[in-house]
Formats: sequence, C-alpha cells, structure tokens
Amino acid sequence: IAQPLPQAMSADDKKLAAALDLLKRLPPSKTYTYLECLLELVPEDVAEDLLSNVDQPLQVAKDSKLGKQYLLCDYNRDGDSYRSPWSNNYEPAADDGIKPSDKLRKVEVEGNDLFQKYCGQYYDGGISSFYLWDQDEDDQTGSFAGSLLFKKDCGKVSKSGIEKGVWDAVHVVESLPGGKGKVDYKLTSTVMLSAVKKDMFKLEGNLTRQDNKALDEKDGHVPNIGSMVEEMEGSMRNSLQQVYFGWCEQVIASLRNAGKQLPENVINDLKTKTKI
Repeated sequence: IAQPLPQAMSADDKKLAAALDLLKRLPPSKTYTYLECLLELVPEDVAEDLLSNVDQPLQVAKDSKLGKQYLLCDYNRDGDSYRSPWSNNYEPAADDGIKPSDKLRKVEVEGNDLFQKYCGQYYDGGISSFYLWDQDEDDQTGSFAGSLLFKKDCGKVSKSGIEKGVWDAVHVVESLPGGKGKVDYKLTSTVMLSAVKKDMFKLEGNLTRQDNKALDEKDGHVPNIGSMVEEMEGSMRNSLQQVYFGWCEQVIASLRNAGKQLPENVINDLKTKTKI
C-alpha cells in the first residue's frame, strides 16, 4: 500500500518520491525501460536525482581501445559518455569528463585486475568494473568514494535448467581517514536478481544492505574493500536463497489436490524441478 507523501515536501521532492515508489513496485528487469518513460515525464532537475537514486540492471560496453568489456552505471557516466576502467577514457569522448587523481587511479587499476579474477572464480565467469573518484577536490584528506560492479548472466539455458538468470550487484563504498592507522568504510550494496524457469516460475527482486567498518590502512584499500564486499555478497546471497527459493520450495511442498492427493512421486518431481 502506497504511503501518503509528507505535506512539507517540495513539488519536485514529491515527484521524485512518487517516481521512486512506483519503480519499487515494477519488475527489476524492466527498470531501464520504465525509467526512460519516467524521465520523459519529470522535470530535468528531478531527472538527475532520479538517475542517481535508481539502481538499474547493469549494461555492458566494450572498450574500443583495449577490447575489454566493462559495466555502465551512473558512477562512470558524464552526460552521455561513460568512462572505461581499463583505458580511463570516456566513450564517446568527453574532454571535461571527471577522472580520479593519479594516486587514486593506481588503486583503481589494481582493483580492476584483482576483482576481475575474483569475478571469474566466484561467479564462474561474468564481468566486473571498479570505479573510484575523489571526494575532496584538493586531495588533501585522502577521502574517496567508489563503486564495484558485478554482472553474471547465465545465458539462455544454464546447467540447472534456468531459461534466464541474471545477477547484478552494485557496491558503493565511501572511505574516510580514521584515527590510529584506521580507515572508516561505509558500504551500500544492492543485488538485483532475475531467474526464469520455463513453465515453472519467474522470480525477480532486489535487496539492499549497508555495513560500516574501520579497517587497518596498512592492509590497503583494495583488500579492505574486497573483504567487505565478499562478506556482504555471501550474506545477501543466503538471504535471497531463503526468501525467494525457500518460499518457492515451501509452496511446492504444500501443494495438494482437494479431491485426491497427488502421488508422492509427482510431488518429489515438482520439488526437484524447482531447485536451482
């Protein structure tokens, strides 16, 4: 049930809140399409806020210079151009596009190499992208923010019989210097899941979680961020499995025929076919 909007909100804030509330109730796999429609309806100022507040299924692009794939999101976008984490170039070219400082770019390069290997081992393939940007223009405080993206598409048919299965993960991290050799990290993670098994079920949903930790600066930003993301993804995967697939198995297990009970072998067959 939609909640009434606070009266104190401005007209633009109400439009933004209404648009976000609507998108929450629509299939995540169609977010890109619905978002385009909403952008045609809302004012330009609201459109910018809407783009920055909506997590949508990740799109894939290819670096024209290095031939490597990378993921598109609002965090590597400048106008209509997107920055490749591999070449650090915008495509289409954008002369005034925002780029990380030289110091932060070294961390970004290290992270992209490491997280691509992690993606191959953890997801058995897939695409990853790691973007960083300076929080302080003068680069004096050492604070920065970044996003780590993962996309795994099992294709048309997977080994488990899934006709379509897509996992999109967006991890946004903020880093601030702490005391006594510590760095404070704030992680906000969103996972978007879509799974379709022909003639059986269609599951779509998303989950967002946050975590804060103070970790040793000497260990390095990439290992620190990586350990937080790995722990968060494991927790979120277990939550999704319990909420969506556990519920599906529970429904199948409770199936019955009012006139005649289904044979045990039929029930077992249904349980087997709905497992992922």
